[in-house]
Amino acid sequence: MGESHVKTQEGRSADTTSPHGDEASPEAERKSVLAKLRTLRSPRRPRLWFEILLIAVSYWLYSLVRNAVPEQKAAALSNADWIWSVEKSMGLAFEESVNHAVNAATWLIVAMNYYYATLHFVITIGVLIWLFRRHPGRYAAARLVLFATTAVALLGYYLYPLAPPRLMSGENFIDTVMLHQTWGSMASGNLKNMSNQYAAMPSMHIGWSLWCGLTIFALASAPWARILGLLYPAATLVVIVATANHFWLDAVGGMVCLAFGFAVSYAWYGSLPNRLPKLVPSGRGHLTGLTASVPARDRRPVPEPSGRR
Repeated sequence: MGESHVKTQEGRSADTTSPHGDEASPEAERKSVLAKLRTLRSPRRPRLWFEILLIAVSYWLYSLVRNAVPEQKAAALSNADWIWSVEKSMGLAFEESVNHAVNAATWLIVAMNYYYATLHFVITIGVLIWLFRRHPGRYAAARLVLFATTAVALLGYYLYPLAPPRLMSGENFIDTVMLHQTWGSMASGNLKNMSNQYAAMPSMHIGWSLWCGLTIFALASAPWARILGLLYPAATLVVIVATANHFWLDAVGGMVCLAFGFAVSYAWYGSLPNRLPKLVPSGRGHLTGLTASVPARDRRPVPEPSGRR
């Protein structure tokens, strides 16, 4: 209804406006905002050049911020003493025993040193590539989990500087990289000045490896791959303890960060990554991906934003 002229008792005409006209504009605006939000939240085919650039820049910023955090040596050593005392009070201070036991087998500890220095990056990048190629509809949500996990870890490095066990004073931990002169670690030797040595809490070796393991377990079809996915973070936990780079409580911190990452991704996409469609529409309107046949569960529609009625 439009405007109408009403004759008043004084003989003057007054304009009255129907309330429906005023409500139409906010409602249309709300629908427009929700439509844009749905577009942003809808899985899309990731672009290779953008992903390479994004990951490279993000890791550069992560390293820059992590290493720019004040080392605060005194506080880091004090916090390490406190963590160690807490673990002792719990009867779970086993890191030193594991460190010495594994170091007795030179071939094993050297292998673990290389594991610690390399697989942290190799496996994570490999899983991202696998998601990009095989699960394009889930890639962005899974990547958001990883990025949010890493971002909140930086806050932990700043708020709670922590020395790794190998740098504790008055304890008998072995710095296995220094002892065996293993190549490739940023934690010891001549490369240690290039990295913040007091950023042990939370452990991103655990955060990233658990992300890899859960992603593989949830999305891989081969049983052996799913089993390996679960074994990877478990093996990483043994490695970070045996090399005296982390307390087991650092691993708990990494798990908490990962839980935060999943919460952020769920809040944005309205679903866990593995429950999103496997394939996504291409610009021509058909599904893209390397798999010809897709189970029905992989083609479910993307959840609507929570604000939609």
